[in-house]
Parts: sequence; C-alpha cells; structure tokens
Amino acid sequence: MKKWRINIILALFIFWSYSAYSQIDCENNPPLPPLLISVSVQPATGKTEFTWSLSPSSDIAAYVLYSYENGDGMSLPDTIWNPSATSYTYTSTVTKYKSASYVIAAIRLPRCTSIFSNVLNTIFTKAEIDTCNKKITVSWNSYSSSSKKVIDYSILSSVNGGNFMEAVKVNSDVNSYTINDFTTDAEYCFVVRANLEGGTFSTSNKACVLTKMQRPPQWINADYATVNSDNKISLSFTIDPLSEITHFILEKKSGISGAFKETAQSVSVNGSVLFTDNQADVNVKNFYRLSAMNSCNIPISVSNLSSNIVLSLTRTGNDLNLSWNSYKEWSGMVSSYRLFINTGKGFVENAVIQSTDTVFTLDYYEIMYEVTGNEVCFYISATETSNPFGVTGLSLSSVICTVPSEIITVPNVFTPNNDLLNDLFRPVISFTPIEYHLIISDRQGNILFETRDYHAEWDGSKNGNPQPQGVCLWFLKVTTPSGKSITKTGTLTIINKR
Repeated sequence: MKKWRINIILALFIFWSYSAYSQIDCENNPPLPPLLISVSVQPATGKTEFTWSLSPSSDIAAYVLYSYENGDGMSLPDTIWNPSATSYTYTSTVTKYKSASYVIAAIRLPRCTSIFSNVLNTIFTKAEIDTCNKKITVSWNSYSSSSKKVIDYSILSSVNGGNFMEAVKVNSDVNSYTINDFTTDAEYCFVVRANLEGGTFSTSNKACVLTKMQRPPQWINADYATVNSDNKISLSFTIDPLSEITHFILEKKSGISGAFKETAQSVSVNGSVLFTDNQADVNVKNFYRLSAMNSCNIPISVSNLSSNIVLSLTRTGNDLNLSWNSYKEWSGMVSSYRLFINTGKGFVENAVIQSTDTVFTLDYYEIMYEVTGNEVCFYISATETSNPFGVTGLSLSSVICTVPSEIITVPNVFTPNNDLLNDLFRPVISFTPIEYHLIISDRQGNILFETRDYHAEWDGSKNGNPQPQGVCLWFLKVTTPSGKSITKTGTLTIINKR
C-alpha cells in the first residue's frame, strides 16, 4: 500500500515538473509563426483559400487561422492538426460583402502558441453601372505585399454566365477601372486578380451587374405627414413596387408662398421611404414631396404633396373654438376628422367630424367635470379613404392646450318643495376638485349638512326633517386641479313655496 502511494506521488511530481518546464520553455522560447503566403477567394464558391510556409520552429503540432481586425484576432472554427499542412480552405460568406483580413499562428503542445504572422486580406470587388453615361466602374481594395509583391492586377469579366476572360491589366497602384462599352440587358460579372511575384496570384469575390435601364416608379404615394409624439413631423411615402430606382430626394416648403428646397436624400427600403423632419415648426403648414432620381441624378417621378395639420384654439366665454387646415393632397380623400381630448388622464376620442368641416366648437361645460390636470389638450386626426394604391393615410395635427376654467358658482336661493324645480342645492364648479369640503349650518352654528363629495346635493333637511324657511350659512373649501386652494362663505335662503 505504501509503495502504491509513493508511485502516485512520484508520477504527479514528474507531470508537474514537465508542465512547469513546458510553460517556462514556451515563455522563453515560443515557436516562431509561419509566413502567410496568400489569401484568395474562389469566385465560383466564395470559399477562402489560405497558403503558408511552415513554422521554422520544431515540435509544431498544429496551425490556427484567425480573422484579424483592429489588432484583435478571432480564431476560425477549425484548428489544422497537421504539422506539415501548408494550405486550408474556409467556407464563409463574409468575403461577399467586404474585405476580410487574416493571420496564422503555430501551436506547440501542450499550450504554446506563437505570435501572429503577417496580415493578409482578401480582395473585395464591387461593380457599379451608370446607365446614363453607359459605363461600368469596377473597384477593389489593394492586396497586401507583405509576403509577395503585387506585380499588377487583372480584371476578369464574364458575360451572361460565360467563362471569365482577362479584360485588362492595370498597375499595382490602381484600384478601379471603368468599362465604357457594354451590351445592354446582359449580366456582366467581374473578378479582380492580384498577380504576385513568383507566378502566384490572389483572386477576389465575384461582382455582377445587370446592364439594363432602371425602371422608374409609375407612382409615388405621399402616405402622410403627421405630428408625432416628439412634436416632430413624420413622413411616409410608398413607392411603385415595380420600380428599380431606390434613390430619392425629399423637398420641403414652409407656408403657402414658400419655395421647395431639398431637405434630405433617402433610399427606399421594401418599397417605402420614411423620414422625420426634426427641424420643422409644427405650428406652420409644411409641404413635402418626394422625387425619384435616376442614375444621372435627374428627377423622373414626383409624388403628390403631403402637409401637416395645424390646429388652433380660441375661447369665447365657455366656448372652445377649434380650427385647422384641411388635409387636401392625399391621392384618395379625407373620410373624416376626429377630435381627441386629454383632460388629465390621456387622450380619448371625443367627436367624429365631417370631412368637409375644419372648425368645431366645444362647450367647456361638456368636459369640465372630467378635467383633472392643469391643462386641457386637443389634437385632430384625419383618415384617408379611396386611395388608388391601397394605402390608408393617417395624419395627426399638432397638439394645442389651454388652461382649465376654475369657476365656482354658489346659488343663494333654493326651493326644496319637491316640485322638481330647484329642489336641491350644491355649488356649481367647472372642474374636478382635488379636495372638496362643504358645510351648511343654521344661524346658531348647528351643522345641517356636511360633505366632501362634490357630487352630493342638499335637499334642505336634517336627519330627514325639512328645515323651515329662512337663511342658512355655508362654508366651502376647494383645491383646484392647478393646486390653488379656494375658501368661500355665504348665505343661502330656503323658500318653501307650495
């Protein structure tokens, strides 16, 4: 038993000594990195091919490839556990969209990795067509000469799926080439090849263009101009889905007499253009239109106009007079206007207004008992109908607010004789009070009626016994929605007419 324990201890000591020695050896004598010779994209598959020279260090067990960006490396999924390997093919879609950079490192067991090798990048090629000037521009990023010098670049082209043929060679310091003659309604594909010293090369991704004229939109619908919750004007335009043009210019003018000026350039996404005008004054009528721009930057299709709704408010006594500009420029027509009111608990719909009306008068007494905040706010919505392109526009006006009327009226006479006329007494207030306290007493100070409910009414009795005709005293204390404390006293005459 003792001998068995000694053997285990000895084995652990040897393993620890070897591991410690290996770690020290890695720190003092790490393996040297290999030289990354080439990084090339297979145009047909998009796969990336790597070649490198072996690390000059001994006892190499594997190689690791890393994607490399801003000084940081992220290892690719596979470690090449072959100390004699000098090539590897990696499947990735990244090279379809941009140039990717890579480095390689050598591994010595158990956990000893070399520093990164030199950096090489893939060539990313893109092709753009200018149908107005009938030219195709092929551009690419430079390939690194850190391992092998770039002699020149070859531009290879293919038409309608045919074989790639060398179209031209350009110097190593050139990164674009323009083709001024091509057949229309054809597919042209391009690959750029960096020709390296020693007869090797690196190829790019495949970039293709169709040489046909862009189909302009047959229509552009201005869906709406609406004031959003941030008090900015949000715009929406729907584009003819068959359009091949995605570049648009938004123009704006403020006021009827203003001139249209370019305010933004936009690219359509899924057949629509959305924009928020952060500079617009929502209390001024602003007009907007969207123009489709062809590849010559010439407007060829223009939308109908859209404009925001501006709401105004005046007060005449207890009347709240609302007015707004009509929404005229939809491709369809206004189905109705709707009035929304916020009395302190959020906006709720109050009225549906005919599409031919742009004024509305509201009696303050209709809403006064709903008021719980220190202001009453309004906005108008307009809804579109019969749009020929199947779009239903919705536009919200600017929000306008007014302070609530804090009026208290206390009658001084009532006749509690059950004739259904002036049988009950209570103060008339034009708001919902935060606090309310009403006391009615006789001349000797005896309380006849007391309540903290502003809805409660006095029927002229005490404990069910009608009070005689005469004068009573009342005391009222109210806290208004604006926080004002109001105290009132007065007299009330009971007249018992029969």
